[in-house]
Amino acid sequence: MADESERSVQAAVDGELRLLDPEVRASQAVVLELLDAKFTEIGASGRRWDAESILTVTNGGTVSPDSPVKVSEMSGVVLAPGVVHLTYFADNQGRRAWRSSLWRLTETGWRMYFHQGTLAD
Repeated sequence: MADESERSVQAAVDGELRLLDPEVRASQAVVLELLDAKFTEIGASGRRWDAESILTVTNGGTVSPDSPVKVSEMSGVVLAPGVVHLTYFADNQGRRAWRSSLWRLTETGWRMYFHQGTLAD
């Protein structure tokens, strides 16, 4: 069971890191492959996003290849079979935020279902 849990957490981590990659974010098709159809986010700004609205931001190049997001203290836990919760710090161009994501396993693979960012010192 530990191996299955580890694989689940690693799949969520891999998906999370892909979504932070500027090349991935530049491709709407790839971003949509990683987001659940019912995806929602509460951003560090307090704004609520869905899959459609997040595409306007990710495709707009908010993550520069010259200053990629730095991730630290990432950890994950399996909440239930096929559901993983990740938490980590993200530093992006001088802005630091706690990030929290829920990933769920679908028929087409692991998808981010929910994400929240909270600004941190």
